[in-house]
Amino acid sequence: MTSSEENIPNYLIPAILSTICCCLPFGVVAIIFAAQVNSKLAAGDRDGALDASNKAKLFTWIAFGLGFLGSAIYIIITVLAIMAEQSGM
Repeated sequence: MTSSEENIPNYLIPAILSTICCCLPFGVVAIIFAAQVNSKLAAGDRDGALDASNKAKLFTWIAFGLGFLGSAIYIIITVLAIMAEQSGM
């Protein structure tokens, strides 16, 4: 393995965490791209590995963002429901 191959991260751990904790559909896509990085490097396809790495990173961040957004909306709705219940509405 050359030093140029070592510079391409596969983002597998963040992809798995985003799948479990945040947004399942985008997390699964991130895992698929993350799993392709090492196999493309082994086949000598550095450009393909770099593309898969960038896509894994993108979909991981999308999954984290959507998970955070969904959690924030859930918390806001819960707080508003509690406030409405306490005010007698």
